[in-house]
Amino acid sequence: MKNIIVCILIVMLFASFNTSDFKGVWEYCGGTSNGKVTPKPTAYTLHRHYTKNNYEAFVIEAGEKPFKYEAGDYTLKADTCLEIQSFSSQASQTLGIPIKYTYSISRDTLTFKGTLPNGNKVEERWKKIK
Repeated sequence: MKNIIVCILIVMLFASFNTSDFKGVWEYCGGTSNGKVTPKPTAYTLHRHYTKNNYEAFVIEAGEKPFKYEAGDYTLKADTCLEIQSFSSQASQTLGIPIKYTYSISRDTLTFKGTLPNGNKVEERWKKIK
């Protein structure tokens, strides 16, 4: 009986992470990097647009056209998001390198947690706006 309950809980966990919840436009709300707070910027906003398997990231300043600074592919498995950057507007040490995050979605907030290839531990919070 215990095994059946555990199996049901595992299936529910896998089913609770839905790609359609992930798709949309998300705005950066702040986070931490190596334990230091990284607040939401005040001079501009950061948006990420997630489609079925791809993402694009934009800087948006008042009175300016959105500027795409990053793009790539992602895959979701249970509570893990694997991103591979395929475009960066600046020199990037993570271009083409898979980066694994754990993620969760609670109401309208997406939270990423992970360790970057340079060893920095990050946590980012994004609010769904579309």
